[in-house]
Amino acid sequence: MQQKVLVRSLIAAGLLTAAAAGYSLAGAPPAAQPAASAPPAVVAAPAATAQLPAFTWIVEKYGPAVVNVSVEGKGEAAAAPETPNMDPDDPFYEFFKRFQMPMPRGRMPMHGQGSGFIVSADGRILTNAHVVDGAKDVTVKLTDKREFKAKVIGVDRQTDVAVLKIDAKDLPTVQMGNSTDTKVGEWVLAIGSPFGFENSVTAGIVSAKARALPDESLVPFIQTDVAVNPGNSGGPLFNMKGEVIGINSQIFSETGGYQGLSFAVPSEVASKVQDQLVAHGKVTRGRMGVTIQSVNQALAESFGLSKPMGALVSSVEKGSPAEKAGIEPGDVIVKFDGKDVADSAQLPARVAEMKPGAAAKLEIIRKGATKQLDVTLGEMKDGKIAANADGAQKQGRLGVAVRPLNAEEQRQAGVDGGLVVENASGPAARAGIRPGDVILSVNGTAVNNVDQLRSMVSKAGKRIAILVQREEARIFVPVELG
Repeated sequence: MQQKVLVRSLIAAGLLTAAAAGYSLAGAPPAAQPAASAPPAVVAAPAATAQLPAFTWIVEKYGPAVVNVSVEGKGEAAAAPETPNMDPDDPFYEFFKRFQMPMPRGRMPMHGQGSGFIVSADGRILTNAHVVDGAKDVTVKLTDKREFKAKVIGVDRQTDVAVLKIDAKDLPTVQMGNSTDTKVGEWVLAIGSPFGFENSVTAGIVSAKARALPDESLVPFIQTDVAVNPGNSGGPLFNMKGEVIGINSQIFSETGGYQGLSFAVPSEVASKVQDQLVAHGKVTRGRMGVTIQSVNQALAESFGLSKPMGALVSSVEKGSPAEKAGIEPGDVIVKFDGKDVADSAQLPARVAEMKPGAAAKLEIIRKGATKQLDVTLGEMKDGKIAANADGAQKQGRLGVAVRPLNAEEQRQAGVDGGLVVENASGPAARAGIRPGDVILSVNGTAVNNVDQLRSMVSKAGKRIAILVQREEARIFVPVELG
């Protein structure tokens, strides 16, 4: 089977250091009802036209506040992303390879273009971090053709937000909005400089909210089908009220060009980052010290949940605030600081928003029971297992041959206990488990010996959730036992 790779692209144009990157009407009021004698054909076209939104007033009012950003300097040259040598059915395939980054190899001159927008009349501008990160010179061009050298006030790679400043007064500005009020299906508008074509306008709808991307877990992205291409990076995403609800940041593509999947940093995230960068020159964030994943139907059934919800904890860092609070792998966090966690993508951003040292209440589900925990947040700071030893034993229903790890292997893997997979077939292989993986738990209960694993599998229902460690990553794998 030919393997398809979906490539994550940063969308700053021309950078040699990165890959290419409720329905609201604003038109005229509805036409008057036709006279009874008028033929139907006369009113058909106007009736259809009245249902379409008008974008012109947004472009006229706020287009002058959208700028072109060009950069020069020295940065890391990058090779094209490599095609992963993995089975697409492997659960780690999506986890590791779905959103690829280019491989850095040396330093060379860098030239590139992106977009930005003015948020204060005295020249403060928001754009993407990847547009200006590592640049020596940054030039901002306005729609009236004036050009200014820009100072980079601050860059936050975690959210891909940067703040620039130009020496100017009485500049046109955008109006910042709140994307939490945005609904899926609403019309949105992007203005930017795709391929250097300044002030290009494209429109579409919001496709999804709080979309989690594996390498940008702190940002609950807004997904749209607005045409976004290289050079649109850093440009504003407007709602039909003319408010900026996001910064166009990334695309999801097989070719490096637009294919209907665009992602924007929500305006609330960008505004909070801007405030910290302006005030302190850096961003401080809360931290729990857990690795989480989404809960699908199979995992929900495995953990006894009524429906897929919350954030499933796959690992807890030793000595972390989470460990001190009593959080364990297999816990499902369903509330954080009094707010429901409907999806795992919501949790990292909420934790990051809080200050280090702040206390938060957690509601978790552990082995079907609800528990309340208190956590005091910390501050976020920016050996392969051999699989050819003797002593493996078969687990017929699961389809794996496993053995305990010796002391040195446990040290290399950073685990206590666990079973290394020597061979995988049947249900385990179909789920993506393979030799070299370390099985750490079944349905949230730690596994330390072969007999324990055999007993747990024999008593399980049709589905189980196995926590697997592969090199330095951990993920729950749902297995259909039949």
